[in-house]
Amino acid sequence: MITAQQIKELRDETGLSIAQVKSALEEASGDKTNALAILKEKGAEIAKKKADRDLGSGVIASYIHAGDGVGAMIELLCETDFVAKNPEFKFMAREIAMHIAAMNPADAGELLAQPFIKDGDKTIGELVNGIIQKFGERTEIGEFKRLSIN
Repeated sequence: MITAQQIKELRDETGLSIAQVKSALEEASGDKTNALAILKEKGAEIAKKKADRDLGSGVIASYIHAGDGVGAMIELLCETDFVAKNPEFKFMAREIAMHIAAMNPADAGELLAQPFIKDGDKTIGELVNGIIQKFGERTEIGEFKRLSIN
């Protein structure tokens, strides 16, 4: 039997809906690690299904590192301004900009494959898939630029 506490813990960790979290926990027989793997797999499936939708909105986020010597800007695209205006969406765009400032990826392919600097268990691509799963909209990284004084 899945408990409310298990659902709450996994929901707090992933930010996904109660229904998605409960379903994954039930499928994983209550095992949190397996439930996370199921959610990751479902996120990739959802992203694939939404791949042909138009990207009509998004945000531009920036990050300037302490000392003002390194910074990055990113265009995180989505389908609607409803999602683009969401504080969590904006926060993720800034997190990805921070990652770009720290890791200096050469292109979008390299960026998506890199382990996220704040959580090495997830790649940037998996973060984007998580955004798609959470908001239900196609989301992609558009242009990005890293600048450095050195």
